Amino acid sequence: MEISQLGEFKLIERLTKDITPVNPSTIMAAGDDSAVINQPQDTHTLITTDMYMQGVHFDLTYISMQHLGYKIAMANISDIIAMNGTPRQMTVAVALSKGFSVEDIDALYSGLRMACSKHGVDIIGGDTTSSMTGLAICITCIGEAAPEDIITRSGAHDTDLVCVSGNLGAAYMGLQILEREKAVYYQQVKEISKKYSSPDERNRHIEALDFSPDFTGKEYLLERQMKPEARVDILRSLREAGVRPTSMIDVSDGLASDIMQICKSSDCGCRIYEKNIPIDYQTAVTAEEFNMNLTTCALNGGDDYELLFTVPIGDLAKVECMEDVKIIGHITRPELGYILVTRDDNEFELKAQGWK
Repeated sequence: MEISQLGEFKLIERLTKDITPVNPSTIMAAGDDSAVINQPQDTHTLITTDMYMQGVHFDLTYISMQHLGYKIAMANISDIIAMNGTPRQMTVAVALSKGFSVEDIDALYSGLRMACSKHGVDIIGGDTTSSMTGLAICITCIGEAAPEDIITRSGAHDTDLVCVSGNLGAAYMGLQILEREKAVYYQQVKEISKKYSSPDERNRHIEALDFSPDFTGKEYLLERQMKPEARVDILRSLREAGVRPTSMIDVSDGLASDIMQICKSSDCGCRIYEKNIPIDYQTAVTAEEFNMNLTTCALNGGDDYELLFTVPIGDLAKVECMEDVKIIGHITRPELGYILVTRDDNEFELKAQGWK
């Protein structure tokens, strides 16, 4: 069904009719001029906003609308968790071109609701409008935390240990697989276009094209790219172990960029040891298939949404016992810079996109 057949207000009603708030702080959700929330006393409000543009942040050639909704919601939830907060509410603003149907938006909201229900987040409002150039989505996630619990990027100190959850580079290699299969598909389309001059005949053969992407054995990497998870489990493990990070960030831009953000905010340097960077076996094998440097993938890939944090050196024994957490380096004085120590003990300055 075309969106124009439904109209804006019927569309909003359709998207929000099954949304039931679960947080006591949500007084009024979608349906009025604004939502109403009542944060508990003695807590601070955490707010994060991200903009997602078709062709820049996502490619609908290989990601479904449902996966897209899930991923962008989880990315914003991860930002709240990286501040040691609890996500509570979310707003969603969508701009759509004529090429999208009501069913497409249903699928997008299905993914959004799936991610939000996993973390007890209420979708409390947003906006819809038309777009001349594809799809644009703006997500705002609202969370809460006691003032003393909030962890920022600016608390790292000399001798602190640098730790990361999970493994790195998997999401980036998943993206490379998707891009490869996209290139193969469009090459076949190009060959058909050359063969048939008639637009109708050309379109008929393209529609009949039996293309099966080769994802055998790469399911884990694809899941890391299209269905990331915010690591709230790591926050629980840290609390149970009695460890309070001095700084924290989620790995969305790549390990190199994100550790440099911590160092910049904390006015310090760091030493990261290549041999300690956690990398999954499938990531390593796939990087070799693509003839890509494995460490570069882990340092600069992004979209892992793991937690990167620093802890006092006195917590070494506690962190070493934690499951799915790896110590990858330590914080140094600012004049020592941002250093990567390779497996053969050579030292190089860390480089990352967006930094000069």
